[in-house]
This record gives sequence, structure tokens and C-alpha cells, in this order.
Amino acid sequence: MPAHRYAMNAAPPRETPAVRTAVVSDDIADLACIYQPDVNLCLIRREPEPAILRFVGGLLKRGDAIESSQTLSVEHFDFSSLLPEYRALEGHDPWWRDVARLTVAFCDLFETGSVGLRLRTLNQAMCPRFHVDFVPCRLVCTYGGLGTEWLADDEVDRSKLGLAGSKGLADEDSGLILGRVRAMPAHAVALMKGATWAGRDYPGVVHRSPRPTSEQPRRLLLTLDLVL
Repeated sequence: MPAHRYAMNAAPPRETPAVRTAVVSDDIADLACIYQPDVNLCLIRREPEPAILRFVGGLLKRGDAIESSQTLSVEHFDFSSLLPEYRALEGHDPWWRDVARLTVAFCDLFETGSVGLRLRTLNQAMCPRFHVDFVPCRLVCTYGGLGTEWLADDEVDRSKLGLAGSKGLADEDSGLILGRVRAMPAHAVALMKGATWAGRDYPGVVHRSPRPTSEQPRRLLLTLDLVL
């Protein structure tokens, strides 16, 4: 399926357009669209392998708290060493190979050999308020559970971000949300520009963690960050 965009704007292109767009696609190659000046989000939908679904489902069912964070060299890192305590679960091999593919793609895209990799399970909204990450760019993949929520660029009032802007009101009451709240599907890959894209104050993707539900109380989240 071809990529399509939210928040299109008819204004002439500029270095930082007045309204940024989100590219939504089924083609992993469209991650390269992140370099376009008018794009601040690339969201690639994927159909998960059944074995990965079984692995993630088994892991989340255990209820263990997982928090793993490391800076690694993609050329030398042994991805099979990720979450070694869960090697006995069916699907561990397909899962870590998928993490390896995403990490290699991320490093190739940004022409870097090192990356900050973080894996964690969450049973509550880690960042419950809408915000912009203070990073150049972050890759996010929710392997299981509810996906990250985000706002299209023309459906958010950025002046209402933060406690000062919101005047202490909840996101739903402050006037920040001007449209519908969108959710990234599980297993989808998202590249999100942050506030320090290109080393300056950039209007990155406005997003937040989802609130768990009784049907999906936990999630397994992978994030990749550039090492500066």
C-alpha cells in the first residue's frame, strides 16, 4: 500500500514548514521519508510473525518487570543475548532477529555504528501527558500491548504543552487536542523527530504513553536512540 500523509499543508515548502506531516506506510523503506523537511513522523505498519506474537504473549503473561538499557555497537553486538532469561520461550529467536533488523535499519538510515537500545515492560502510562521528546529522533516499536498515542500536527495546540501551557489541566481539558488521538498499532515501527532534530528547537511529534486497559494491561516497548 502506498504511503499517505496526515496534516497536509498547501503552503510553499520551507526548512521547517508551518505544519509537519506524518507518513503512514506498509513499506519499511519509507522510513527514509524522515529526512523530508515537512515530515516529522514515519509510521510503518507490519504484520507480526506468529512466533513473535507467541513469544511476546508468553513474556507479558509472566508479569515480570523488564528494564534493559544499553549503548551498543551494531556491528559487534550479539542480539541473541537480549532478554536471555526468556530464551526458553517459543519465538525468542525470531523476536531478537527482528530487533536486530530494526537496529541495523536505524543505524544505516542515520549512518552511525552505535545506538542506544532500551527494552522495557510497562503496566502503567510512563509518560501520560502529551509531550515532545528531547532527542533528535527516536524509533519506537510496541511489540505487545497498546501502542504509543500521537496527534497529527494540525490537530494540536503546541502552546498548551507542558504544565505552564496547560495551566495544570489534563490534556483533554486544556485545549491542546484539536482533533482525534491516534494510536500506533502493535508491532508497527515509528520514527519520531524530537525537539533537537538538526540540533535546534524543532516541533517534533506530540505523543504520550497509552493508559493500560483490563484487556491489555501490559506492553513490551523497544526504543532506539541516536548516540550523540
